[in-house]
Amino acid sequence: MNRTSILPGIDGWDLCRVKSVPLPAESGIAPLAAGADLADAFAVAIPPHASLDINQWAGAVLGHPALWVRTLLALRDIAVSGFGLKTSGELRREARAGHESPIDFFPVKSRSPHEIILGADDRHLDFSLSLLIRAAPAHESGYELVATSIVHCHNPLGRAYLNVITPFHVLVVKNGLRRSVRWISPAPSGLSL
Repeated sequence: MNRTSILPGIDGWDLCRVKSVPLPAESGIAPLAAGADLADAFAVAIPPHASLDINQWAGAVLGHPALWVRTLLALRDIAVSGFGLKTSGELRREARAGHESPIDFFPVKSRSPHEIILGADDRHLDFSLSLLIRAAPAHESGYELVATSIVHCHNPLGRAYLNVITPFHVLVVKNGLRRSVRWISPAPSGLSL
């Protein structure tokens, strides 16, 4: 059994199991899906008794990346700096100069009690990310956190970049969701995730 993806037997929950889900129609970025070059959504169950504060969850998903994610981001910054794409440092500076507090290097585009929409737009592509807390599907119970990503490319460089990063994007999003559960709801004493 993969200890990072399933922890059976705690209130019947499979903690950290991330699944691909249809794009949530209730998300504020749902209208952006039309004509998108990338549109995906992944969900993780929120453990019973865990916080339903979207700000906490957004900070947990984006604010505590794994070492391998930080390494990939550093390599990405080196690779894109010569092609006119913004580095994470440039995105972070721009986000901090904006009106609303960013989450890591993502400017917050909108916020509601159950959803935060973040994004970064440039001449090559527009990226939007929604983190949404919603009721779990009818056959499950409780709540889930859904991460929805939508990208619109403006030119061939944007499309080439998206083609290269898409497999990593999926791994990073799934890892962020898994880590957020462990960050907000650590395993009970004596158990290890």
